[in-house]
Amino acid sequence: MRLSRDKVNKLAHVVADALAELDQVEFLEDRNTIRMEARRILEELLAQEAKLDLAARAKIESQKRTITEGTQEWDILYRKYYGEEVKKLGI
Repeated sequence: MRLSRDKVNKLAHVVADALAELDQVEFLEDRNTIRMEARRILEELLAQEAKLDLAARAKIESQKRTITEGTQEWDILYRKYYGEEVKKLGI
């Protein structure tokens, strides 16, 4: 899923704010540093997700016959191949 920079920043703010409200959490760094780290982690996760998506799509494209995106068969294969790629990462 592609998210704009603004949306990733908004999510990072929400994460930092939610952590700040928890009694069990004490910040050793300032809130902006926490927000920036949350943003970095979110961007890494989104980049990994994009790679998984591309790998699954490539496997579908490599089939002998053309499978049209949006069909039930394509959706089934996409979920299967995406799941295989996730398993390769050990997730």
